[in-house]
Amino acid sequence: MTSPHEIFDTLVLPYLNHAVRMYEASYASVADIEAGMVFGCGYAQGPLTLIDELGAGTVRDRLAKRYAETGDHLHQPAELLERLAAEGGTFAELGAGAGAEAPELKREIASVGVVGTGTMASGIAQVFAQSGYEVVVVGRSEEKLAGVTRYVTKNLDRAIEKGKSTEEDKVAVLGRITGATAREALADVDIVVEAIAEDLDVKLDLFRDLDGICKQGAILATTTSSLSITQLGAATDRPADVIGMHFFNPAPVMKLVEVVTTPATSAEVDETVKALCAKVRKVAVSCGDRSGFIVNCLLFPYLNDAVLLAESGVELATIDAAIKETAGFPMGPFELLDVVGNDVSLAIQKELYAEFKEPGFAPAAMLEAKVAAGELGRKTKVGFHRY
Repeated sequence: MTSPHEIFDTLVLPYLNHAVRMYEASYASVADIEAGMVFGCGYAQGPLTLIDELGAGTVRDRLAKRYAETGDHLHQPAELLERLAAEGGTFAELGAGAGAEAPELKREIASVGVVGTGTMASGIAQVFAQSGYEVVVVGRSEEKLAGVTRYVTKNLDRAIEKGKSTEEDKVAVLGRITGATAREALADVDIVVEAIAEDLDVKLDLFRDLDGICKQGAILATTTSSLSITQLGAATDRPADVIGMHFFNPAPVMKLVEVVTTPATSAEVDETVKALCAKVRKVAVSCGDRSGFIVNCLLFPYLNDAVLLAESGVELATIDAAIKETAGFPMGPFELLDVVGNDVSLAIQKELYAEFKEPGFAPAAMLEAKVAAGELGRKTKVGFHRY
């Protein structure tokens, strides 16, 4: 029988180590790593805070034990963790005083373009319209555009039922959203946020079009979670104006936006987008253009490790219960996999494996088998659990 304590060490300690290495590599700040996991995953605390709570020495020693057992490089305590353990330092001290100044809008943003009509695009349109921005949504057909209106209307009706909104607010929000089937309708917007298919060629075609259509000074943003934003910028004559705005689903509810800069993105665009996030009541975290950004890069290897643990014979329910009990996560890994979708999870894990070339990131065979069998989670009524 594997104890909850052993399950914690198997799954959570590598996640903590990944977070240390992310900070150690100057990829993201302490505050942004913490906010990413709190607001992106609903965790009560981020990984670096958890290390401070447990003690760097304790985490280091338990990781070293796992490393001795597995020989897996991912379990070897990060150099920074070794240093903090030796010096008695904390991540709270390392992160103190950083990012105290609130970002400011360096460019005027009055109107927003949204390309796409799916759940993410519809949610983003709602977020901006609710914050008083004029929104132009571009979709392939009037029927698709009507779906955006239905989505926003349903959400606003639900808010009215709960006493969180009014009919007057609903009319005002819907009145700020205009639909169009031609991309030329985006000629005068101040920022475009695209949320179309996660296909590089499709997005490259869009960015080439936007480059020719949008006015000078307009910001071109993508919600991609896995594709190269640098490549999208290079498809335009304005790579300094191209940036990532990775909203989390559902956009009206989830507070986090990962603001992803490329080497070409201007500091002015970066600060403007972070300030815009604050204006629409979102929490912006900053990171660079590499696979997984902050949240997916830390979350999905942990989920993959959970599948590997199940492959070794530990019951799914035992793992789910142990993680909720010992780590305080709102869902166990298999409950979360079924919510995210095993197909989405596999695709992200493959991207991480391709980017980082870590043998320990190779997708678990059981995850691949679930996807091959069409057992994708809640959306197919069967995944790791049945619904």
